[in-house]
Amino acid sequence: MDLKVYLEERRGEVNRALEAYLPAVRGPAFRVTQAMHYSLFAGGKRLRPILCLAAAEAVGGDRGEVLPVACALEMIHTYSLIHDDLPAMDDDDLRRGRPTCHKQFDEATAILAGDGLLTEAFHTLAAAAVRDEGREGVMLEVIRLVADAAGFQGMVGGQMLDLLAEGRQVTLKELETIHRHKTGALLTAAVRAGALVGGGSRAAVTALTDYGAKFGLAFQITDDLLDVEGSAAEMGKAPGMDEKRRKATYPAVLGLAATRQWAQNLVAAAIAALQSLEERAEPLRELARYLLVRRS
Repeated sequence: MDLKVYLEERRGEVNRALEAYLPAVRGPAFRVTQAMHYSLFAGGKRLRPILCLAAAEAVGGDRGEVLPVACALEMIHTYSLIHDDLPAMDDDDLRRGRPTCHKQFDEATAILAGDGLLTEAFHTLAAAAVRDEGREGVMLEVIRLVADAAGFQGMVGGQMLDLLAEGRQVTLKELETIHRHKTGALLTAAVRAGALVGGGSRAAVTALTDYGAKFGLAFQITDDLLDVEGSAAEMGKAPGMDEKRRKATYPAVLGLAATRQWAQNLVAAAIAALQSLEERAEPLRELARYLLVRRS
């Protein structure tokens, strides 16, 4: 398959759906919705929604039924980036080659824009649950799954652990815990949610969840590598910031060569987790392989 074409098609599909779901930039909330639009449509890869759609396809599901979940995941991801860029967190000036939300607007507006996107994500999920007559149970399970992955048991908790680890030596086990929560939890939830809404069997959902967990950790490890080896032009932000902030990263703990090997092992394990699935899972296999060559 041509992964580039696949990604472009799915990205366009997600972007059109996001435009439909996100509130219009008008009315009393004009400024905050403007900031929400600014960050959500800043040119992201849409990896989480694409993983969600690909997982649904892998079990023979209807992408149209999964799109609300996919869009909610992207809203949550974007909210996390807005807050991650704030001076109290990573204090970044650029995101995807553009001024970060708090630089384009102001800190208060950025906080509220992130809050707005997080809330709108769960509105989108709840609205889909109400519309999808007869499948309320599945949608409620997905809402719980996404809440766990986004909250203190997942991404929020991982971000806290990441901040607490700055400037100190961490063990490999501690580092994996940070990465599995901070980044891996939402990526895993994207795959599992797609499989659930797509109507996958218990065995298929289990296999895809295993894939998602390995993919999520591999993604963060390759992100650590990019911060060392990437360029500002490719990444849309300054490289070398992890070392400057004394972040807990795989290159800092293992070195570059061992980190590359660890990423390769995880990608191979992610692909192996899909062994029981047919050709429909090929986009997920290609996405895993892509992690080892991505430059942004």
